Amino acid sequence: MTVRVRIAPSPTGNLHIGTARTAVFNWLYARNQQGKFVLRVEDTDEARSRPEYTENIKSGLEWLGLTWDEGPFFQTERLDKYKAAIQTLLDQDLAYFCYCTPEELEQMRESQKSKGLAPRYDNRHRGLSAEERTALEAEGRKPVIRFKIDDTREIVWQDQVRGRVAWQGSDLGGDMVIARAGEGTTVGQPLYNLAVVVDDIDMDITHVIRGEDHIANTAKQILLYEAMGATVPQFAHTPLILSAEGKKLSKRDGVTSIDDFRQMGFLPEALANYMSLLGWTPPDSTEEIFTLAEAAKTFDLGRVNKAGAKFDWDKLDWINSQYLHKMPIDQLLPLLVPYWREAGLEVDLEGDRSWLEALATMVAPNLTRLADVVKETKLLFGEAANYTDEAIDFLKQEGVDAVLKEVVTAIEAADSLEMDDAKAIIKQVTKSLKVKKGLVMRSLRAGLTGEMHGPDLIQSWLLLHQKQLDLVRLNKSLSLL
Repeated sequence: MTVRVRIAPSPTGNLHIGTARTAVFNWLYARNQQGKFVLRVEDTDEARSRPEYTENIKSGLEWLGLTWDEGPFFQTERLDKYKAAIQTLLDQDLAYFCYCTPEELEQMRESQKSKGLAPRYDNRHRGLSAEERTALEAEGRKPVIRFKIDDTREIVWQDQVRGRVAWQGSDLGGDMVIARAGEGTTVGQPLYNLAVVVDDIDMDITHVIRGEDHIANTAKQILLYEAMGATVPQFAHTPLILSAEGKKLSKRDGVTSIDDFRQMGFLPEALANYMSLLGWTPPDSTEEIFTLAEAAKTFDLGRVNKAGAKFDWDKLDWINSQYLHKMPIDQLLPLLVPYWREAGLEVDLEGDRSWLEALATMVAPNLTRLADVVKETKLLFGEAANYTDEAIDFLKQEGVDAVLKEVVTAIEAADSLEMDDAKAIIKQVTKSLKVKKGLVMRSLRAGLTGEMHGPDLIQSWLLLHQKQLDLVRLNKSLSLL
């Protein structure tokens, strides 16, 4: 048997972290089992589905490295298959037309609620005669199609994550709506549970790996697989991603789409690495940094946790920093350029490549996210430094102007300025003015960068000198005094 799994997002929004994590687990299992990973777009919600969301989902999966083997398949292109399946269920008396109005259903729910009962459809239209149906249709009622559920039935499966799971038919809310009716009593738009089962049968899906919030759907879908005479796939219900407080993640918790993670400066390798750890424990639990291909070698559904996985921004940041710090500068630099440009900093990648590579090399060890490069380096762009209040206060201290004048004189007299030359100037000024080295260093930092804290001072000085900005900035600082 060839293992076949699928990821089946709905294009009603951008690719979300929860859907992406499910995709990671499916991809890892498919690769571990030398199986197939299928992409299916569940776009039957025509009112909310958008082509741009479909493209966002596809580009997000590709960015993460989750390449699919088959697809994308679109449910809107498969409507005839669903209608044929529904008609077969009707012909076999496994489904029927229900004519209840929204008002009747609401009254039913309220009555059950008043008696302390769980809301459910009471199957009142299951046994309508032809005459009764005709009378209801004459009233102008628009029916739905319901699948019959035996309340006495126990639905049991061996979940690959949770072990034995059992549901009573009586807990599934009554006969299940599987489609809206079309004109008259023709089959209309299929609903989620029906379409999913038809697709999984048609695409030979062997394992359905998805979030635990689908467990009730699984019980209903097993009944549909059986009604259609199909082999029921294996199911694995993965833990939900939780907030720091242990609640299901919501947008209020700062949950974002994969696109947003990308804009925040996370690397795809790091994000995929982190998502694989959201609910799965590798055989070596101390191992936390690995590629998807490496994880696939040891991925096992039996090692997926039952408990919810808390989303930890600090852990994600740490993993991302590990990838950033190991990345060669020639690969890192092109990834930094968009963040500089978005911040309004002038960057000429071709003309200034060597200078930018030196700049990136200097700050790379301090980066946690790609976006951090702006705050780490913006003080080295442009002729004028933006002085903080702290830097201005320091520049006004006694002795600072003398230090800066001495440094300016030394730079103007120097034939070149390399690391050793800069250190020699600092030593020379300290000795000639009989001041402490700390005063010289702080004066230089305030004068050159306009701040009292930042990246390595001498490297920053040399980078500014390469663009002939050190003298410009020091003279401006002296003019402030």
